[in-house]
Amino acid sequence: MFENKRTIITGATSGIGECIAKTLYKKGAKLILGGRSPERGGALVSELGANAHFVSGDIKSPDANEALVNQALEQFGELNQVVMCAGQLGIGKLDQLSLVDWEDTIATNLSAVFYLLKYALPQMIKSGGGSVVIIGSVAASHAFPNHPAYTASKGALPSLVRQVSLDYGPEIRINMVSPAQIETPLLHNSVQAFDNPDEILKETAAKLPMKRIGAPDDIAAAVMYLLSDSASWVTGTNLTVDGGFLAT
Repeated sequence: MFENKRTIITGATSGIGECIAKTLYKKGAKLILGGRSPERGGALVSELGANAHFVSGDIKSPDANEALVNQALEQFGELNQVVMCAGQLGIGKLDQLSLVDWEDTIATNLSAVFYLLKYALPQMIKSGGGSVVIIGSVAASHAFPNHPAYTASKGALPSLVRQVSLDYGPEIRINMVSPAQIETPLLHNSVQAFDNPDEILKETAAKLPMKRIGAPDDIAAAVMYLLSDSASWVTGTNLTVDGGFLAT
């Protein structure tokens, strides 16, 4: 299904991004993996194989995003798919949140999406078109205690996805997957905003209709669908994968 699909994945060295990278590689994709840790990136590339390449950098920088696209073109000659998984929390009540934390969270969760789209979309069109999937969050439509920067940045993404779908179709399809609580390092960092983080995880799982915290594989499966030809008439949408969280 994804044989020889040239793909950029950001946030690829842990959690959801790492799971998506492993899933796509098994299905034949050729990968450019972005992340901040050369150690984790090198280990992932060694595990995957010769058609995976790691580019170390901070996606808050426009140059780091341009470097990902340039590396895809250098290694593979074209670019067919982009999956954006990098995220930052910026925990704290609004009046107590530092300016640096606010700006870093907005830059990671929103500005970096703009940067990568800016550099990737023209190359994808030159390559015959393709598909983009952005990992968002149910925080786009649901408030969580002490997450103002995170909810603001994730809340902007559905509008951006709709806009890009309008401006760049039919050559480009772009969609968003919005998870709820997924078993990743980011989740365990997020619940530190609560007074009782361990209890919160147990209580959340018990309240969900599906009675469990989600797994990275749950999100990877949704991303595979949106990238695939099975979703050829799907663009500009936000697919919620939340175990029923928003129904509670």
